[in-house]
Amino acid sequence: MSPASTAPSAPSAPTWSYLRLVPIDWAEVYRDTYPDLVRFLHRKVWDVDRAQDLAQEVFVRALDVDPDNPRAWLFTVANNLARDEARAAVRQKKHLVLLKGEAEAAAAGHSDPNADSLEERERTDAVKKALEILSEGDRTVLLLWDAGLNYDEIAEQSGLKKGAIGTTLSRARKRLVEAYERLEGGHAARG
Repeated sequence: MSPASTAPSAPSAPTWSYLRLVPIDWAEVYRDTYPDLVRFLHRKVWDVDRAQDLAQEVFVRALDVDPDNPRAWLFTVANNLARDEARAAVRQKKHLVLLKGEAEAAAAGHSDPNADSLEERERTDAVKKALEILSEGDRTVLLLWDAGLNYDEIAEQSGLKKGAIGTTLSRARKRLVEAYERLEGGHAARG
């Protein structure tokens, strides 16, 4: 064997089909996507401030990459960050601390004087619980749709085929309504 045949070959030059001809205008992507991203994250973490922090983190991470579809990439990273956040909350049992604080505040007589706000909060809590009942796939597809992503972007984000998105959304909506009605029915029976 000759020495030339054992030497590693030089990498081939990139082709134009792989090079981005127009750089990503992250300022424009930020303006167009940030509100949808925060809304998506808020429905994942149920805390506006935390959702805004996570959205900022997503854009910080975006500065190091050059994705083909920036919007889909942002929502993918946001979904992963929200999932990591949820796992950390479970590990640290933050939810128990919050529940304990709410119970102590209720015992101390701190109540919301605005009945409309209380009703709205109860409705929001029921929707949260109904979303939590859904499978991760149904919840993700619904939240991505609510965040304004189109079928192509939802398919890319969720790993589903584009043709399955409409059916999946329809079934997920139906399951969400059923879960919500079950929760509300149980609440009405208790109340």
